[in-house]
Amino acid sequence: MKGGILPAKRRWKGLVIAVLGLVLLSLLVPLVFLLGLHNGFHSSGYTTPQHSSASDDESTHVDDLMQRLEPTFPKDFGENIVVGKAENKTAGFPLLDGLPKERLGVNSTGVGDLAKAKQSTGVGDLAKAKQSTGVGDLAKKKQSTGVGDLGKKKQSTDVGSTPGATENIRDIDEGEKLCELKFGSYCLWRRNHKEKVNDFTVRKMKDLLYVARAYYPSIAKLPALDKLSHEMKQNIQDFERVLSVTTVDKDLPPLIDQKLPKMEAVIAQAKACRVDCSNVDKKFRQLVDLTEDEATFHMRQSAFLYQLAVQTMPKSHHCLSMRLTVEYFRDPPPDIDQSLAERHLNPDLHHFVIFSSNVLASSAVINSTVTHAKESENQVFHVVTDRQNYFAMKLWFSRNKYMEATVEVLNIEDHKLENNKASTSIHLSLPEEYRVSFHKVDGPPTTEYLSVFSHSHYLLPEIFPSLKKVVVLDDDIIVQRDLSVLWGINMDGKVNGAVQCCSVRLIQLQKLFADKRLDETSCAWMSGLNVIDLVRWKEQDISGRYLKLVTEMNSEEAVALRASLLAFQGELYALDDKWVLSGLGHNYGVDIETVKNARVLHYNGNMKPWLELGIRDYTVSWRKFLNQENQFLSDCNIN
Repeated sequence: MKGGILPAKRRWKGLVIAVLGLVLLSLLVPLVFLLGLHNGFHSSGYTTPQHSSASDDESTHVDDLMQRLEPTFPKDFGENIVVGKAENKTAGFPLLDGLPKERLGVNSTGVGDLAKAKQSTGVGDLAKAKQSTGVGDLAKKKQSTGVGDLGKKKQSTDVGSTPGATENIRDIDEGEKLCELKFGSYCLWRRNHKEKVNDFTVRKMKDLLYVARAYYPSIAKLPALDKLSHEMKQNIQDFERVLSVTTVDKDLPPLIDQKLPKMEAVIAQAKACRVDCSNVDKKFRQLVDLTEDEATFHMRQSAFLYQLAVQTMPKSHHCLSMRLTVEYFRDPPPDIDQSLAERHLNPDLHHFVIFSSNVLASSAVINSTVTHAKESENQVFHVVTDRQNYFAMKLWFSRNKYMEATVEVLNIEDHKLENNKASTSIHLSLPEEYRVSFHKVDGPPTTEYLSVFSHSHYLLPEIFPSLKKVVVLDDDIIVQRDLSVLWGINMDGKVNGAVQCCSVRLIQLQKLFADKRLDETSCAWMSGLNVIDLVRWKEQDISGRYLKLVTEMNSEEAVALRASLLAFQGELYALDDKWVLSGLGHNYGVDIETVKNARVLHYNGNMKPWLELGIRDYTVSWRKFLNQENQFLSDCNIN
């Protein structure tokens, strides 16, 4: 009998131990939840919007797109110089066929690199941000707003305290330039399009909700405050529900004035309770981290969308090109007269060359040039475009007359070049822009937008073999004076007459050119308005020199910039700086009177005049050369 009872007792003891273990676990699990150990930041008492995971996913998606749009320079490219390629000046349909790898250049340092902006929201940086909002830092911030500092601030706003005001202005300017380094001209555009926030009730609700969320987890853990916890939870949910569908005061429900005092009273009661300060501090840190992370993400996303907008052809311009193309095949223009064909080859006339895929931009350039010309009958314009826009331009310039000037439209893909293999197709490449920024040790950084020739420009001698001298115009310029005097300039045997940008010297770009020897006194030059001696070009074999430089450069980044600056070294004739006023596509600080008195306006930068993002004070000078009564413009809502 005893032998049979012992195994049963053992089994019974095993069951007792198992039951005790389950009871112990059942007690531990609620305890863990009550203490908040499962998650030191979140509380299960109410629902809060989870931004972190969504932001991480969207941030990863944006970063992938940025990396696809922007190539990177080698890590040892430079420490105090930032070079990035701006958008192609007249992008036809860049997003349909995929953007070229070098469309958006990125900066060699972390400050100006959009693609590297992801690092600013990494785990390590978030940890640093979290530490920066600790109790010690909060105490320092509190001290920084003491009576003495307030007195200093007050003094800085007095009329007589000029030094303080000057320092504040200088700090703002430096901050804007640093912002421009990081996000390009988006920061300038954002500053000028910033709307004044007047929805104070919505902002107050967000502030109260922020504080209530910080105190709620600590209140919910105290059994004696169940009534306050329930009331606080209810108010939080009411505020979340209202703010999820409302962003302005006029859309707030009518009874919102009764909810604000209730929330304020609940928060006052919560502050009066004795709670664990560390829990409140943790919650505040979490909210600060989420807010900073979300703000950084939206800033980067806005900058990315801005860059996308300035590179994409507007829908109205796409409509114009498509309608013109359809109309061309429906009612093709008559063949060109023999007399006009002879003018195209006559070297005694004034020939202008425009590489463009933008109908309106090319039309504005030609219209502004002939309007201010003393003898428009001597002017011949050659618009070089691609197959995609050839028929639209052909129809447009056949139906629109520009005084006595002659306009020829050429398809570069159909042009037969002597040195080009029959199997190799030639594609149009447009003038390229690069944002060059310099970090100064003793002052704010400087930023310039350099526009240079593209690969297609080095085919000029082969495209126009019978011509001796041409003036190359970019399609983002407007002419306000007669250009006939350019043909009388003696260029002292130089090939390229261009306006120099001496704020950027070649020696400053030494790291771009590795072992190439540069003249320390040479300045960078700009495309836009260039007088080209084609005879001298052929003698010096500028095209061959350029192709050799391109072949030697293994990396694809900034090839056009580096090769163009080196190909014309020693062959540049500096035009008077008064010829061209640059920066109208990115610089808000140009005086209006200066714009009116300039000979040629150059809209270099992201904010082209045909875009909605263009600087309105300067786009007026561009829009007045459009034919506002044209039926195609009205149909496509361009006006």
